[in-house]
Amino acid sequence: MSLAASASAACSRDLLQSTADKYIFMQSTGQHGDFENLSYNLSYLENNKTSSILSGMPAFPLQIAHNRSIYDTTTCATFTELIVTNSDHPYVIGTQMYLDIDGNVYKMDSLVTDKGDWAFNATGYLYWDSLEKWDPIPEGKRDTREAIKAAADAYFDRFDNVNISVPFGTPCARLEGGAYTGASNLTANTCNLGGLPEHVLISNRRYVTDEVMGTVDVFLGFQGLDRTQPNVGAPDSHLFRVEGGKIRYIHTLSICQVAGCGLNGTGPRTRL
Repeated sequence: MSLAASASAACSRDLLQSTADKYIFMQSTGQHGDFENLSYNLSYLENNKTSSILSGMPAFPLQIAHNRSIYDTTTCATFTELIVTNSDHPYVIGTQMYLDIDGNVYKMDSLVTDKGDWAFNATGYLYWDSLEKWDPIPEGKRDTREAIKAAADAYFDRFDNVNISVPFGTPCARLEGGAYTGASNLTANTCNLGGLPEHVLISNRRYVTDEVMGTVDVFLGFQGLDRTQPNVGAPDSHLFRVEGGKIRYIHTLSICQVAGCGLNGTGPRTRL
């Protein structure tokens, strides 16, 4: 039996929600003592680099202006989006966590975006996010996890194959670091803006899927933003909301590791 199959037998939505809440509390206080279901063998990654919750971002208390979590009861995993707008040092953070068959977190994988990352603007991210509707999907209208994943994969596969059709909904809005495609018309906006890059391979995809929320978060390697690792790609997160098989919202976090990547000319990022 696979680890995912074994984990799902002992995994519940309540457990995952409790675990995500503990992560949020840890990040808001800088203390991990109340996070009792952390594995002794916890692996903590920050922007694809091995770190520690004792010295990495979780060790520093943050004033969290907004959080959103999704729960994957099939693979026993969570994804949490955190927005920090404190003027001293704003961040937008995405964290995937994976639980073992005993309900303990054995892997915590965080992407921490900062000044100099792609289109970074935490205040803008919070504003546009606040206008969106991310309610649970009514049970009779929920897409399967396969359909949700397929919509996300079509979006990524299009970067390497222009003949692939992406199931963008109407309306659809994409939030990238703080830039928003729906700024001009929140009811009839579109994600089908044309001009997407070509011949860009999206590699190393890791999925957290929540059918109740119609969402999937994908950690991946975005080749082209990190020329130092052409076969790995820059750390990136795309969170999709899918309704009726169509993409409604996309939230992206992209780590810049080369000069000029940050869209506003400030790259590379200030904190690695």
